[in-house]
Amino acid sequence: MTERLPAPRRAPDPGTVVYDLVGVGIGPFNLALAALADRVEPLRTLFLDRAPAFSWHPGLLLDGTTLQVPFLADLVTLVDPTSPWSFLAYLRAHDRLYPFYFAERLHVPRREYDHYCRWVAEALPACRFGSDVGSVSWEGDLYRVEFRDTATGERHHVHARHVVLGIGTEPVVPEPFAGLLGDTVLHAARYLDHRADLTDAEDVTVLGSGQSGAEVFLDLLRRRTGPSRRLTWLTRSPAFAPMEYSKLGLEHFTPDYTRYFHALPEPVRDRLVPEQWQLYKAISADTIAAIHDELYERGIAGGRVRATLMPDVTVTCARATREGVELGCRHGEQDRAFTVRTDRVVLATGYAQRHPALLDPVKDLIVRDDAGRPLIDLHHRVVLAEHVTGGLYTQNAELHSHGVGTPDLGLGAHRAATILNSVCGDAVYRLPIRTAFTTFGLAAGDTEPARRPQRGGATDPAEVRNVAVEPGSGAHRGRTAAPGSPTRSA
Repeated sequence: MTERLPAPRRAPDPGTVVYDLVGVGIGPFNLALAALADRVEPLRTLFLDRAPAFSWHPGLLLDGTTLQVPFLADLVTLVDPTSPWSFLAYLRAHDRLYPFYFAERLHVPRREYDHYCRWVAEALPACRFGSDVGSVSWEGDLYRVEFRDTATGERHHVHARHVVLGIGTEPVVPEPFAGLLGDTVLHAARYLDHRADLTDAEDVTVLGSGQSGAEVFLDLLRRRTGPSRRLTWLTRSPAFAPMEYSKLGLEHFTPDYTRYFHALPEPVRDRLVPEQWQLYKAISADTIAAIHDELYERGIAGGRVRATLMPDVTVTCARATREGVELGCRHGEQDRAFTVRTDRVVLATGYAQRHPALLDPVKDLIVRDDAGRPLIDLHHRVVLAEHVTGGLYTQNAELHSHGVGTPDLGLGAHRAATILNSVCGDAVYRLPIRTAFTTFGLAAGDTEPARRPQRGGATDPAEVRNVAVEPGSGAHRGRTAAPGSPTRSA
């Protein structure tokens, strides 16, 4: 089917304008920011990414895998359901509304989400791919953003009042595997590139029991049907545990919980995040059930199940051998060492925040916490030296300050709107004060939990106010939002 994109407007020459906001990186979070900013006039924005086009975890776009959040957690809907960049608008543009309606799906295929984001990225004039940002510096009263055109090699720079970092995370490679990455040891981020080789290998070991590890294990289990094919799944976690997906449990992914978490003392926040691993590092119940069903089918009529699943295992060392890889392991509860010899290893060991060299010119301006991490305020603005008047905002790098909802797609639109409100100095997007039924702690000065009336939802309409913004933080005052979409405070 031929895609019918909204006609893109011509973007200005980057060298001829001072931008109100420049975004570095175009993943889902900065793309949400670009989509919401597109309706705020006359805000001038530019978003740069070194990739030639939008691409979201291409190595893990397996058939049959879905998002772990409902389709309403698209780029814009939870802030602006009228936006032309919603997932429903995407379906309408591709004549897929009726198939989606009859499918009765709440969670959309991951491949379709990737295609939806590409549809938005290709249509927004503010998004510029093939632009590798080399440095961000503060000059006088503006940021200078230098980047290189990856197609021509030409170097450019632009000036901006505010910068938003959406550079994403990078694969985590445990220390025992440092120097071993290649065709024999690979991160799950490159799984699809190596799936054929992994299918044919005699013995494969998957390390890590998050959703990605479970999906890789299940895919290999289904594909590796030969009688001599062995598959091993190891994890440091105490169990192959399900994601916390109860309705009240999910309220940890609301702005209410983010505000509560941000106000906690730093030592309390640092203790809480590891304890909450089942909120964001575990496996969907459906995937666990599918793995068990596959193993059960293999054992019918005395069939041999050549699969080993073992939790509470830490890999302490690894070395390449002529036959493959040898892993030195230790079982935690038994405190016993053992060895695993395997042909291939897939590291489903997650992702971590990047520490980009492009920030080196401003690193001495960043105020840090006791652990050396950037201090980030509730508006996702990095705390900088007092003389820096422009905002340096961050997306998906604030797990330590904003909690487990940081990488969650369901909070992406809200965070983008919060950043826009802060940049503009006005609530160009109206955001609700209360989003959860749960009361997370006591407000300052309270001696007992508040008893707020609930009328039809988590938020009493009488209590809804525009999100607070820092006085004087915005580039523009008196700006009105796009008709029929976001509203502004009275």
